[in-house]
Amino acid sequence: MINPSTLEEYTQLRPTSLEAFEMLRRDNASILLREKEKGKRIIGAYCTYFPRELAQAMGAIYVGLCGTIDAPIAAAEKDLPRNLCPLIKSSYGLAITDRCPYFVMADMIIGETTCDGKKKMFELLSEKGLKNIYVMHLPQVPDEPSSLALWISELRRLRTYLESTFGVTITDESLREAIHLTNEEARARQAMFDLNKRKPAVLSGMDMVNITFLTGFQADRQESIRMVDAVTAELTEKANNGYAVGTLLTKRILLTGTPVGIGNEKVVKLVEEAGALIVAKETCGGYKTVGLRIDENDPRDPIVLLAEKYLKIPCSVMSPNGDRLGLLERMVKDFQVDGVIDLTWQACHTYNVESYAVAKLVEEKLRLPFLHLETDYSQSDTETLRVRIEAFLETINN
Repeated sequence: MINPSTLEEYTQLRPTSLEAFEMLRRDNASILLREKEKGKRIIGAYCTYFPRELAQAMGAIYVGLCGTIDAPIAAAEKDLPRNLCPLIKSSYGLAITDRCPYFVMADMIIGETTCDGKKKMFELLSEKGLKNIYVMHLPQVPDEPSSLALWISELRRLRTYLESTFGVTITDESLREAIHLTNEEARARQAMFDLNKRKPAVLSGMDMVNITFLTGFQADRQESIRMVDAVTAELTEKANNGYAVGTLLTKRILLTGTPVGIGNEKVVKLVEEAGALIVAKETCGGYKTVGLRIDENDPRDPIVLLAEKYLKIPCSVMSPNGDRLGLLERMVKDFQVDGVIDLTWQACHTYNVESYAVAKLVEEKLRLPFLHLETDYSQSDTETLRVRIEAFLETINN
């Protein structure tokens, strides 16, 4: 039975299809630059609430923007308060120092009013005149009819703005083609994530972080789908022949909370260095959105379909946010989870407050161990986190 018991052994035996994602780390920026030199427009965004289908429907490349590393935060703190969320400070610092190549190459930036810190950051970026910054006004009471009406009007306003700014026409037909593409992306990612419903699991948390983060910068979305499908196919074949990560006794952890990518993945690393495994990630870029797929046979206005889809994203900025709790409950069961870690970046107030409800769900209803971690992007508290994580894992009985 091929069953690595340590991450070192896993590295030696890991599927060859995963190596392609390591190449993306090196090649994404240069590929994007070549596309830009061919005349392709590039639309950058920071959040999953941006309806990427609008960019794709106008023939542009959608790309996620950087905001997961500690290095540019010092530059950001010359303008921003020190006690602000590190994700915002990192995003801002990378932008003003030209250290994010995707921001540099973007023809415009789409922002959104998900939180007070981000919307004020967009004001500062606009004031500096570094890019054309367009901000969508996101309603935050998801179940109210007025919220849907507002969000529909925001998508229509953005559609008109893109058409007038770039001299293009975004047709309903092109939107439906883009909807199909994003449906396929979500389908591919969910199939890959669902591999870890197996016990033992077959994909490490760090590999999940790498795949989801690096494909966010990929210019060719069809190629992204192909690569993810290739990983799923290879891992399925290997798993059917006995391959797994860890053993039946490996402690299975669900990670929820704020976004995690390359550069701020220290909690994922610490969990897996301690011998446990992140088998599921509810966070942005993880399982949060993969189930939100549009019925391609629905004849209604595609703008309405997009508005309904994106308003269902269960982010903590929504109030109330019962859909997140429902998703977590399903994931705990489906992924046979042994414990839940809720990660909050410092000063992310919505996730910090909502941790109360998550803890209540996990500890009182699901009767599982729960750990809430509040940290930033620095390495200063790594050993403290290590001790807390190891102590948490000791509370889990297999």
